[in-house]
Amino acid sequence: MEAKICGVKDQTTLNFIVSHPSPPNFIGFIVNYKKSIRYVEFEKLKKLLRTDKKNSKYVAVLVKPSKNFLEKIKDLNFDYFQIYDLNSEEISYIKSKYKKKIIAAVTIGDEKDIKKYNLFEKVSDIILFDSKGYEKSLSFDHSLLINFKLNSKIMIAGNIKYNDQLDKFIKIADIIDISGGLETSGQKDISKIDIFLKNLNKLNNEN
Repeated sequence: MEAKICGVKDQTTLNFIVSHPSPPNFIGFIVNYKKSIRYVEFEKLKKLLRTDKKNSKYVAVLVKPSKNFLEKIKDLNFDYFQIYDLNSEEISYIKSKYKKKIIAAVTIGDEKDIKKYNLFEKVSDIILFDSKGYEKSLSFDHSLLINFKLNSKIMIAGNIKYNDQLDKFIKIADIIDISGGLETSGQKDISKIDIFLKNLNKLNNEN
């Protein structure tokens, strides 16, 4: 089981994550969605991305990004673009032009929404299933994805907690995407991050 810690916006938290004995595979930054409390302004983002990522990959979380904004971030130290609210043709163009790996987000309200993955699988390296209220860390019924198989890796988000029983996700996803569940009063909590990463490492060692 892999993990993505999303919504990192300060240097102390980033330093802790990349230096952790069991770091996450992915670290996400909210780069153009100003409605989110985890949004990072551009100049601060540039400084954060100078941090040695070590064994993790950096992910730009993008909600319907404009061409101008993509040009602005194209040379930053991102490995993946995680994209919401664009169609497959737009995503394919971005992947080709900017040579980034793609996490395409499919937002789930009910079971019929899952089928939307068909629109994105050919242009994505990872399919993310998230709730409709993604900026609010809302939940959806993760059990809808039990034994659901794709050619792409499956990532899930949606109100996952730092102390959840992570083994319940093994039959659902390849990657856990966690953000609000690692926070206290809207700020990343290093103690919760530590517990989550240690629990994930324990799970992986047991399996």
